[in-house]
Amino acid sequence: MSTIAQTTPPAANEPAAFLDPLVSVVIPCLNEAENIVECVTAALAAIERMGVHGEVVVADNNSEDDSARLARDAGARVVVERRRGYGSAYLAGFAASRGRYIVMADADLTYDFNEIPRFVDELEKGAEMVIGDRMDNIKPGAMPWLHRYVGNPILTGLLNLFFSTGVKDAHCGMRAVRREVLPRLDLRTTGMEFASEMVIRASKEKLRIAEFPIEYHPRGGESKLSSFRDGWRHLRFLLVHSPNHLFIVPGALLAGLGTLIVLVVESGLDVFGRAWGVHAIIGGALLMIVGTQVLALGLCAHAYGTYFMSEKDPWFDRMRARFRLEHGLLLGGAFLLVGLALAGVIVGTWIAHGFGSLADEHLAVIAATLMIVGIQIFFSAFLLSILGLRRH
Repeated sequence: MSTIAQTTPPAANEPAAFLDPLVSVVIPCLNEAENIVECVTAALAAIERMGVHGEVVVADNNSEDDSARLARDAGARVVVERRRGYGSAYLAGFAASRGRYIVMADADLTYDFNEIPRFVDELEKGAEMVIGDRMDNIKPGAMPWLHRYVGNPILTGLLNLFFSTGVKDAHCGMRAVRREVLPRLDLRTTGMEFASEMVIRASKEKLRIAEFPIEYHPRGGESKLSSFRDGWRHLRFLLVHSPNHLFIVPGALLAGLGTLIVLVVESGLDVFGRAWGVHAIIGGALLMIVGTQVLALGLCAHAYGTYFMSEKDPWFDRMRARFRLEHGLLLGGAFLLVGLALAGVIVGTWIAHGFGSLADEHLAVIAATLMIVGIQIFFSAFLLSILGLRRH
């Protein structure tokens, strides 16, 4: 729960321009008593030089030092968000801010608040989100080697691979956004992955994103960033919000490879100079079953994101427009019937040979696999239909 502590309440006769500032600078703060006064002062000075009405909102994340009081004394409005987390602080700050444009920057002196006019200028030109690019202007000692050359490039590269954002520095903490697009972004995450969520949601909403180089300075005070924990949270968030890469592609590869193995074994082809037997066909069957299950999970993840999280995925939208519950039931039923037919052949052969030993291992594995895959498809189609009830 967040609470707002306002420095000076606006008087009833003050002009509307003051009550509705052009720009709000939102600064998340957790135990930054060493830096917060300088940050607030620099932000207010930048706004004053612009000659526009603005405000500085400090989202204090339940600091244990004197950060909140110092921020208020320096001229900021303070909102106290007791739930810890980078995203939690920003969500509280966004809710408390009143400006048409929101500029974001950390309270650790790593960003130059004199850049605020450039961010606002890009928004005035038509951009809906503006992101700084630190990577070519990192001051000595400002960013650890692991973050600069491994963590940030890999995470930004994956984000661009999964979501085609075209952003060079997806985790830069100085950025700006139009207030009017916040409802479309529907931001929810509470931790450091908030930075990734903003970029992903902006890409999915087709926002006009601008980016320009900025400098990145050594921080003042102690860093709160945990390299591996926060890096994992970013990676986890990227994967969870990309069902195609987490489920659909791996599932299709597994199922395809399993099918290929079964076909090669049954055709009797020599691979790597030898023929393959029942153990290979069992491995292929396992891959088919697992791949089908992963594919089904991917489709359910797409459905959940679309119906419950307001996600937009053109591929899934095309699939759900083309295929219905009945298509899934027919496909699953077809696999099941073929498997049952093969099982019937095995039983018939067994009867014809006087109920002796069952020796057709290959056919038995294929029959069991087809029946299992058919059942998976059949009930997954029902689950997708249940998730789709959200539309009504």
